[in-house]
Amino acid sequence: MKWMLILGSLLAVIILVVLVAGWSLPVKHTASRSKVLAAPPDAVWKVITDVDAFPQWRGDVTKVERLPDRNGHAAWIEDGKNDRLTFVVETSQPPRLLVTRIADPTLPFGGTWTYELTPASGGTTLVITENGEIYNPIFRVMARFVFGYESTMDSYLEALHKRL
Repeated sequence: MKWMLILGSLLAVIILVVLVAGWSLPVKHTASRSKVLAAPPDAVWKVITDVDAFPQWRGDVTKVERLPDRNGHAAWIEDGKNDRLTFVVETSQPPRLLVTRIADPTLPFGGTWTYELTPASGGTTLVITENGEIYNPIFRVMARFVFGYESTMDSYLEALHKRL
């Protein structure tokens, strides 16, 4: 019985420390990744904006459901291994600038990805900048110290590289 009380107390302290750490972290963060791709900007643009083809090359997307455009911009739902996310395009300036936003206010996170394409020797430099928001303090700790803010961008860029 004494050991259970000690374990329960230890678990409560760990949870409290995680919560305090999460509350001390900012809700908003910015992270960025870049990669030089061996394709011209037009070709990269075509792949990153062909929403219906995402399940063919992105391992984290199993299905895409198109939604009616919002303010003249594409909107869709991505079904993945662990979640279902709604996205909308905020800015589209082919073939150099694309901004997408998570468009589901019920999620414990949100934000935008900004894709900047510039011609580079032998292809295109793609810079992805995430301006994210994580509302749940436990998720903030996990994102900051376990997964990293950049992990999804790294996976995306690697999948894109293989696709091209």
